Amino acid sequence: MSRANTTAFEAPEKPRRFVFVLLNDFTLLSFAGALDALRIANRNFGGEGYEWVLCGEGGESVTSSAGPEFKLDMDLEELKRDDTVLICSGVNVQSNTTKRMLNWLRREARRGVAIGGLCTAAHVMARAGLLDGKRATIHWENHDSFAEEFDEVELTKSVFVVDGNRMTTAGGTSSIDLMLKLIADDHGEEVANVVADQQIYTTIRTDQDTQRLSVPTRIGVRHPKLSAVIQMMEANIEEPVSPSILAKDVGMSTRQLERLFRRYLNRSPKRYYMELRLQKARNLLMQTDMSVINVALACGFASPSHFSKCYRAHYNTTPYRERGSQATRLSV
Repeated sequence: MSRANTTAFEAPEKPRRFVFVLLNDFTLLSFAGALDALRIANRNFGGEGYEWVLCGEGGESVTSSAGPEFKLDMDLEELKRDDTVLICSGVNVQSNTTKRMLNWLRREARRGVAIGGLCTAAHVMARAGLLDGKRATIHWENHDSFAEEFDEVELTKSVFVVDGNRMTTAGGTSSIDLMLKLIADDHGEEVANVVADQQIYTTIRTDQDTQRLSVPTRIGVRHPKLSAVIQMMEANIEEPVSPSILAKDVGMSTRQLERLFRRYLNRSPKRYYMELRLQKARNLLMQTDMSVINVALACGFASPSHFSKCYRAHYNTTPYRERGSQATRLSV
């Protein structure tokens, strides 16, 4: 795209600087989406509206989860008070969060620096105590484990959340939505809309939008009563609701509910519910240090033996072996 095709806006006297803090295995899409929004905004100014640097522990280089390695501009150094920090993380966020990183974030937070987290980086911020008493979001795959570990944080399922000078996003393209909001706050909606247009970003989401697809879209079936039952199942994992009560709540008999699940999902309501519970259990085993017994209880199993039996039948391994294989992968 040529410069002639862009809209010129007046640049601010002083550029706003973003410090992208990259952790190993960070998600490339979240980082690239945020950075490119700033780059495109700059193309529409007569000067530079934004500056950015890449920061990380050691100040040398960091490797993304997709494989490419990025050279860093700086180590964990003292920042300017008007800087905005955006932590970029991804898979294995627990093992990639070091004590030095946490201490550095706490120090910068005490100095009043605005701090945000992309993708799974809400976990880093919460471990540093930066989200206590605040609203936040995180990638849906990490939602259950985060909620179990950080009950002092008001966790939402929003695409992004801005609570004072703390910002969190749900991963993927949600970093673009956050940056468009920040650009709009800094320079007006028109500038943000031009950036979105150049990114071929046709729908700008707000903090009122949720990150996951709707139940009908996810399961590929548009049946209101089936969707309602699945939503109730997803909201009641720790204390499962019986099929008879689920059926009654949507105005049908248990037999009708059975036929509905068989027709559209080729499984019984009981089987589908069990798969939801086991999926949550696997997330907790892979992403937290919760004991297997506590994982079982959090997913509605009355006994560890029943949990282990169901888990093995579905995943062909035991919860203990799953936990052990995860520990082995993280230590490699």
